[in-house]
Amino acid sequence: MTFVLNKRLLLAWFLSLPISYVLIGFLDYFYQSLYEILFLAILLHALTSLFVYYLIGRIKNYLKLKPTESWITTFLFLALIIFLLYLTKTANRFSLLFDPAFYQIQSNSLIWFALGIIIAFPCSVWLLSFAHSKEFHKTRFFTFIDKNLSGILLSLAFFAIYFLLSNIFNQPLFNFDDIFFDTDAKLYRARFGTENYEDVYWRTVHPFILIVVRPWANIISLFLKGNLLYASFVLIALTGALAVFLVWYFVKETTGNSLYALLIASLFGASTSQLVFGSIIESYGFLGTVALIFIVLLLKNAPPWTLVITGLAAFGITISNIAQTVIAHFMVKRDFWQLVKYGLIVGSLIIPLNLLNNFIYPDAHPYLWDVSTLQYEEKNVFSPTPQRAYYLARVMVLNSVVAPYPILYKEDIPFIKIWMFLATTKGVLRVAEYKDVLSSFVVYAWAGLMLLGGTLFLKNIKKQDNRFLFAFILITLFSFALHLRYGRDVFLYSSNWMYALILFLALAWKELANKLWFQITLLAFVVMLLINNSKLIEIMMTVSVLHIK
Repeated sequence: MTFVLNKRLLLAWFLSLPISYVLIGFLDYFYQSLYEILFLAILLHALTSLFVYYLIGRIKNYLKLKPTESWITTFLFLALIIFLLYLTKTANRFSLLFDPAFYQIQSNSLIWFALGIIIAFPCSVWLLSFAHSKEFHKTRFFTFIDKNLSGILLSLAFFAIYFLLSNIFNQPLFNFDDIFFDTDAKLYRARFGTENYEDVYWRTVHPFILIVVRPWANIISLFLKGNLLYASFVLIALTGALAVFLVWYFVKETTGNSLYALLIASLFGASTSQLVFGSIIESYGFLGTVALIFIVLLLKNAPPWTLVITGLAAFGITISNIAQTVIAHFMVKRDFWQLVKYGLIVGSLIIPLNLLNNFIYPDAHPYLWDVSTLQYEEKNVFSPTPQRAYYLARVMVLNSVVAPYPILYKEDIPFIKIWMFLATTKGVLRVAEYKDVLSSFVVYAWAGLMLLGGTLFLKNIKKQDNRFLFAFILITLFSFALHLRYGRDVFLYSSNWMYALILFLALAWKELANKLWFQITLLAFVVMLLINNSKLIEIMMTVSVLHIK
């Protein structure tokens, strides 16, 4: 019997080495037994090799069938890889914030890692026969991967970016809230990543956030030897990556153009809002993803019970976010009585879930009917003024996408605060500004793209299905009306409108989706956006490290 070496599999085995090295480098922090390292190396490298093997085949076909699109896609992914490497290099300058050894295999485990990846090759050969079978190709798992490959790859790329940033900005070294954009990062790091799940601010506005979010951290911790803290790091990065995938999926389903969807989802993933709230543990990153799940369920005409569950999740995380689901439900379904039914079912389950939350997590936060605790929110309520409206609009349509130079100020904690928008009880209002040539150019380019989208929307308003477009407009206007009065740094809430803004523009630009010049324009803008927004991340590292000993 003649043995024929599968050269493509051998190439996939070799190309998978950096991925497996980083994965094992992370996992050997939790799995320190040599036998565990050996097992993980065999398993992960064999599976990664098979995926890369499949990917090579898809890329070859893609290059033959769609050469122009494939080069745009290749350039986009190269830009994301370079962005990730640049952020890693930048982080290396701050040893207090980032330790590259965390992603490196310990010296005493290297030989077992090497042995594992060698054994992984014959395992890959054995698994390949099953992967080629008709039975495997008929499975839902393979069908999903094959149909959504580009969106999955994009999500994995952004997961790597968000996870790197998550490991930097969620460290216990940041032992105060409000450092970054008025986030309660310390609080939610404790609530999701430790056993100290109580809301120390004792608020009713997040009535059952723990039973919505914390179980996912518990599940992930099972694979990290019970380490809840790092499980919460993984969770927020996965949540951010899932949002990128959902944007890609929505745009692909509504336009039928996978490349266009890839470019729109990259724009969303590289936005200021998504980089921050796909990485920093807070309630708002989860809210944005839940809202996107609801939008996709509406798109797919999913069963009503799925909408109810998603609506309850939105309410449980923050009570005001039920409004977004109501707006989207009514504008897309256009069925008043179905909306009433949705509202009644959601309303009837709110109190039981609030009771269940505080039964599982005793004394986590007050019950919904304890309205006296809302007095805490008074410090976040301001009088609407023309100046606040103008600054809020700037944050919503400009700062949330293109990062400006942030506001830096020292107040009541031993850290310099890094905010986008500052409202004080003394009536002082400040907003971040674009101070250099690059950021000014990028924000003007973004303004031009938005103007183009608005013009196309008005031009086609009578010719197209406007259900989702109107839903996104109303969701954005609702956020504007709410935060005209509420919020010290309104950028904190940007996850509530970012998806609506990006998806509105994606639908408005729809007639240009197949135009090569527009695809290249979007690609060029995403690259400029990555360059510009990397400066904000660098500022956050440079400034925040000053007070860490």
